[in-house]
Amino acid sequence: MPSGGFFDPDKLQSEISELNDQVNNPNLWDNPDAARALLQKKSGLEKTLNELLTLESEYKNLAELYEMAPDDGEIVDAIAALGDAAHRAKFITLFREPADNSGAFLFIQAGAGGTEAQDWAQMMSRMYARWAERHGFSIEVIEEHEGDTAGIKNITYRISGDRAYGWLKNEIGVHRLVRISPFNANGKRQTSFASVDVWPDIDDNIEIEINDKDLRIDTYRASGAGGQHVNKTDSAVRITHLPTNTVVTCQNERSQIQNREMAMKMLRSKLYELELQKRAEAEDAAKAAQKKIEWGSQIRNYVLYPYQLVKDVRTGVEKTDSDAVLDGDLDDFMLSLLQRG
Repeated sequence: MPSGGFFDPDKLQSEISELNDQVNNPNLWDNPDAARALLQKKSGLEKTLNELLTLESEYKNLAELYEMAPDDGEIVDAIAALGDAAHRAKFITLFREPADNSGAFLFIQAGAGGTEAQDWAQMMSRMYARWAERHGFSIEVIEEHEGDTAGIKNITYRISGDRAYGWLKNEIGVHRLVRISPFNANGKRQTSFASVDVWPDIDDNIEIEINDKDLRIDTYRASGAGGQHVNKTDSAVRITHLPTNTVVTCQNERSQIQNREMAMKMLRSKLYELELQKRAEAEDAAKAAQKKIEWGSQIRNYVLYPYQLVKDVRTGVEKTDSDAVLDGDLDDFMLSLLQRG
């Protein structure tokens, strides 16, 4: 496992040293937001360096063992497993933004089109759930609203695991489906839209200042399955941050108190993401524009008829096995954007 390329501990250590110099600046906390972003970036680089150094150590140990016993089946299996780990490690260095190492909240919203769009939103919710399972991430439903006839109007997932946000951040935007409608007796081709929003599940030790006077908190009765309290008590919570008009809701916890706690966590995470977007706009307006959700400017097309093709509009990456994509095979699309930077 030679140094250089994606595995360059000297380069990573140099970057960490530069960040340490900035951290030791006595004026660091004159700008708390910038200070927190700096510390989070430093922590991410240190985590990456430790993971890569661990791989290098394992490689050296296995190389010595293989030299002594090249026919040992366990050693051969361990080498194969290390090869898989090294392949995955190639992507570690792609996650370089301050929040990339965080978990994520993922929100899917059906577009206009009633049942067709709501069914597509449900298909997407399964697609991302299967993707999360492939990565070993845990996934929990924070809130879900069922469709009028089938599918869902929207759903909010909390996806927990290292770099979940880094993987998902470029999924923000409009996703377009073309297929023969299962809801149309004439078998006509139908185009449906759904949008995705993603924001980081920031660590609790990152402080986001929120004034109570800036909040409007509403309670309402939860909908859908979930226990005897559903539809009988005002346990669901909606919080609106008035200065930014940011709205978060939660209804799937057991009590109003727990729903409020989760909603506040989501709000803190969304406000943190808004701050990152402001910084991105100041540094790179083109990159910031990529994150905006605009109906009619889809980021990916999923064509099931008259042929099968899933194509990312931004990178041109395409896959003809649409069933595999809808079953969570999304990494090629995500990596192409991460590698583009």
